[in-house]
Amino acid sequence: MTLPATLAQPTSYQHTTDLKALQPQLEALVTEIAASALSVEAMRQSFSASLEEAASVLRSVPVHEGRLLERGIDLLAACNPDLVVLTENIRLPLTSTAMQLVEHNEVHLYRGLTLDADTGGRKSYTPDHLIINRLTGIAHIVDVKRSLTSYEASRIADLKNRMLASALVVPDHVYKGHHRLLVREVRVVILNAHGGRTDIKGGIWPLSHLDHLLEVTGAGEVLLSLRKLFRERIDANWVAARSPITASGVDSSALTTVLGDPSYDASDEDGSVTRLTNTGEEDTVAPEDLPPVIVGFAQVPAAGPH
Repeated sequence: MTLPATLAQPTSYQHTTDLKALQPQLEALVTEIAASALSVEAMRQSFSASLEEAASVLRSVPVHEGRLLERGIDLLAACNPDLVVLTENIRLPLTSTAMQLVEHNEVHLYRGLTLDADTGGRKSYTPDHLIINRLTGIAHIVDVKRSLTSYEASRIADLKNRMLASALVVPDHVYKGHHRLLVREVRVVILNAHGGRTDIKGGIWPLSHLDHLLEVTGAGEVLLSLRKLFRERIDANWVAARSPITASGVDSSALTTVLGDPSYDASDEDGSVTRLTNTGEEDTVAPEDLPPVIVGFAQVPAAGPH
């Protein structure tokens, strides 16, 4: 039986990652993320304080998990020396001109247009990662979501439009701010950590497809293992923290509910995913020395060795 394209044999890349070799780094990352609000002592103190404090710990779990996934992607991207990964202060102008281009036109009508990153606009979009392959000139704008279950279709469509609109300024932004690095194509992708709601051709991918973004064989498997390790650690901390105060009435199933319920998504609570801020006015075309940019959704390559 022939498998659908989205389930075909994974593409093999030149760069690979070894889960066993990375295990110490993964455990250290989990320990770092869980060392503050999610440590045994922090949980125990919150449970002894009040219901509000205990609830605050529960609400923080998805936020910390989102940060863990972002850090994990950074770690795995280092396995491909051809990549430049930007994560700090990536404020991409998001103007009415760009939004109108995306909202009222088919992709092929604006995919060759580059806008000036310095002109600014009334809003901006900040992705979780901007990943650029120096050899191919392909950049990926990545937005990591713990879950899209609670997102209405209109909200997802709006996020995609903002990502596509901001993609129009990426070549100029990178060329001017990062040592004249050239980008010839910009692809946008939403990584859905829960994986239950995906649209491969429409730019919504599960974590298992991370291999294609980083061009690192096994990257998706490692990131899924990191997430599993985090959940096991937090669950163990929860059990240890509540053991001396079982009589307090803290619900032992509460943490499992937060971790396991995909409808609970706090990925935007810390503002790390999508931030809209006031900036300037309208867009203008970028300098003529930059090549046209191709804008679109991330693409899964055909199966076969790279």
